[in-house]
Amino acid sequence: MAVHKGRIVVETLAGKPTYVDITRQVRDVVRGSGVAEGVVAVISQHTTCAVFTEEFDHDRNPDGDTFLQTDLTNGLQRVFPEQRDWVTYNYPGERHFEEVESWPDVGSYLPGGDRRALWNGDAHLRSTLIGGSVTLEVEGGDLQMNGLASVFFVDYDRTRERTRKVRVIVIGE
Repeated sequence: MAVHKGRIVVETLAGKPTYVDITRQVRDVVRGSGVAEGVVAVISQHTTCAVFTEEFDHDRNPDGDTFLQTDLTNGLQRVFPEQRDWVTYNYPGERHFEEVESWPDVGSYLPGGDRRALWNGDAHLRSTLIGGSVTLEVEGGDLQMNGLASVFFVDYDRTRERTRKVRVIVIGE
């Protein structure tokens, strides 16, 4: 059995969830793996990000998100509203702030010492609900997806722009 690992780098935006169609990159890793029959796992390396499959939607809102992505964001907003104050969520608590403030690169997490930069409890909960990975079939050396199905990566943390990483692991023969 062969195991092949790849990585996808995704740049995300501040101010809103960032959805990225990574189907082509996943397919490229599968095709380059040499695996003809097996599975591929697509895994987010971040706790505020999710990976899921959904139909490719041709319609977009003014922000550039597809209608299905907009509907998903709106639904999740009802379940886990954006954190905009100290009372919406228990997270982050005082001990978490103290820990972050002790890190050598604290400025990248708390720009200007502003604790509101960690108001991303909603992002953690949304990604937990959607899930951090998907496993798909590899057949004939190619990713098996029906019709308009696509693989999406989403970063629900809207606090700042980031560079995110996705692992792609192909296992099979």
